[in-house]
Amino acid sequence: MSKKVLIADDELNIVISLEFLLRREGFEVLVAVNGEEALAKARAERPDLMLLDVMMPKMNGFDVCQALRSDPELASMRVLMLTGKGRETDVSKGLGLGADGYMTKPFSTKDLVAQVRLLLGA
Repeated sequence: MSKKVLIADDELNIVISLEFLLRREGFEVLVAVNGEEALAKARAERPDLMLLDVMMPKMNGFDVCQALRSDPELASMRVLMLTGKGRETDVSKGLGLGADGYMTKPFSTKDLVAQVRLLLGA
């Protein structure tokens, strides 16, 4: 059974690229375009990993991560922050809220796939 990855990002070009890349690598892919949708899909679909952008409409990625970690049913979901916010304070905040990893845009697709596989044990 393939691992399920939820891409939570409001930039369509990023979503299309990530979706293609992850499907090619054998993952099942879900997409959410804002924070509220990301949480709803996380609850409904139970993905193994969420690729989470910080700057999204309706609810930012930091708040989504915090909501996941405070929900006993979702707390074990792996979270990789994938964002343009690369200042040290942003990285510290994301990891402090419980993200399992933090990558800044632009990123190498090779590095991203390696990080996804590492987080999923795949």
